[in-house]
Amino acid sequence: MINQERRKQFLDLIAESGWDRLLLYGHSWRKDFFRSLVNFNFFGPHAVAALSKSGELSILLSHPWDHEFLAGHAGARLAWSADFRKGLEGFASGRIAIAGLELMEAKFTSAFHEPVSATAAVEKLRRIKTPEEIEILKQAARLADLGYRHFTDTAQVGMPEYELVAEVEAFLKSNGAEDNFMLIASGGTEVFGMRPPNERRLKRGDNLITELTPQVNGYYAQICRTLVLGDPNADQRRSFEIFREAQQAAQSFLKPGVNIRDVARVQNDVFRREGFEEFTGSKYTRVRGHNLGLHPDENPYVLEDVDCVVEKGMVLIAHPNTYLPLSGYMVFGDTLVVTDDGCVSLNQTEKKLFSKEV
Repeated sequence: MINQERRKQFLDLIAESGWDRLLLYGHSWRKDFFRSLVNFNFFGPHAVAALSKSGELSILLSHPWDHEFLAGHAGARLAWSADFRKGLEGFASGRIAIAGLELMEAKFTSAFHEPVSATAAVEKLRRIKTPEEIEILKQAARLADLGYRHFTDTAQVGMPEYELVAEVEAFLKSNGAEDNFMLIASGGTEVFGMRPPNERRLKRGDNLITELTPQVNGYYAQICRTLVLGDPNADQRRSFEIFREAQQAAQSFLKPGVNIRDVARVQNDVFRREGFEEFTGSKYTRVRGHNLGLHPDENPYVLEDVDCVVEKGMVLIAHPNTYLPLSGYMVFGDTLVVTDDGCVSLNQTEKKLFSKEV
């Protein structure tokens, strides 16, 4: 439950920075800073892990069920308080740094005198995954592959998007997923991006796109694929070939020492070469990928204006997801782990434009 490798890193960070205590805060949606040290999927709305410069670990919870579950298992001083702010006051002395400070409500931050944000420093340490973390991510990637297979098997003309997503969510959770971050869209050139599912019913000829991201033991792996309901037309096939080449350019380029901005650039260069430079900007494209771990959308984002050197042990998805006028929005990407001299995909799903007889 306690990530000992991270504990050592956090203690070094405390010493280097001159802090007295590092707090790792989590709430219902963003548990990742807390779970980077204490990998516990807490039930209540808030939790904090507090690591002192002497190495003492304390955990403050906001619900008695969490306290009951952790009692005797956490290897830390444990407390819970219905008045979470009052509980935080017990950590207020000295120079305090908080990872997740930006996520805290103002009434919580007011418990401290000039707290320092440790968010960026902790995010930087989290980018490089331990061998144990990579093994968990492999499990999540295998589940993503199974989930996508279930997605393609289940999709039918006439089915509403929300029903398809519900079927996939049920499959993933029955096979060990804690959670699943999933976006979807269906249609043609009128589709400019993915979103949560709605009541639209699937039609023959649709691009059916999804970003599927199951969570296993706290860690998320992601797969992005496009399925055509029926026989793909010429524009859909041409569009996919551009996406396939762009993703492969990123995967072939990715290795320790390169800059993340260039991982974005080699993808965008494929679109530029094909005459689609307009569609490489923020109007049509959010990111060309992102880091993965305890949050499904971690820094660094894969963009041409992001300056970050790639290191061995980083885990990210490279996905040239964007809109093209040929066929509308398409998606394509795998979870990649950076090795000594390149990267390998953790996904085993075939790299193709999927189609299904209808």
